Amino acid sequence: MPLAYLDSAASAQKPGQVIDAEAEFYRHGYAAVHRGIHTLSAQATEKMENVRKQASLFINARSAEELVFVRGTTEGINLVANSWGNSNVRAGDNIIISQMEHHANIVPWQMLCARVGAELRVIPLNPDGTLQLETLPTLFDEKTRLLAITHVSNVLGTENPLAEMITLAHQHGAKVLVDGAQAVMHHLVDVQALDCDFYVFSGA
Repeated sequence: MPLAYLDSAASAQKPGQVIDAEAEFYRHGYAAVHRGIHTLSAQATEKMENVRKQASLFINARSAEELVFVRGTTEGINLVANSWGNSNVRAGDNIIISQMEHHANIVPWQMLCARVGAELRVIPLNPDGTLQLETLPTLFDEKTRLLAITHVSNVLGTENPLAEMITLAHQHGAKVLVDGAQAVMHHLVDVQALDCDFYVFSGA
C-alpha cells in the first residue's frame, strides 16, 4: 500500500533535487568558506553568498548582510535569546510571548528570564484558537523588551495579525521576533513591510 505522508507541517520529506545537490556538493565541492584561497574554497564561498542573496530576495530583506545562516528555527531563536537577549534584557524587564508558541519560542525566553530575573508574560488564547488581542495592550509597559510571536501556529494554523502587533510593540520601544517556520513556505514574506526586528525560519 502506498504511503501518504501528512506530517510535513512538523518535518517535510526532502525533494530529490535537494538530496542530489547536497550529495554533489559533498562529493565534489566541499571546502571551508571564507577562509581558504584554493579553488574549492573560493567556489564554496561564492555559492554560499549567492544563496544568501537569493534568500534575502525571498523575504525582501534590505540587504543580504542582514541574513544569518543557522541550522534551523530553534537554533535561530536560541541565537537571538543568547546574544541580543543576554545583552539587552535585565532584572525587572519583561518579554511577551503567546499561548500558541512552539516550545522553540518558549523555552529560550523562559531560560533567559530565569537567568536575569525578568518576567515572561503570555497572551492567552480564545476558544477558537485565536489570540485574545484585547489583552495585548495591558501586557506592554516601559519594561517590555521583546515580543516573541509566531507568524502561523504550527498546531492550530492560526495566522496572527502581525502588523498591528508589531506596531504596538514598537510604540512601547520593544523589539519583535517572529517565528516564521510555518509561514515562510505558504506566504510571500516581506520583512521590510512587516518591520519586525528578527524573522526566524528554516529552509529544510
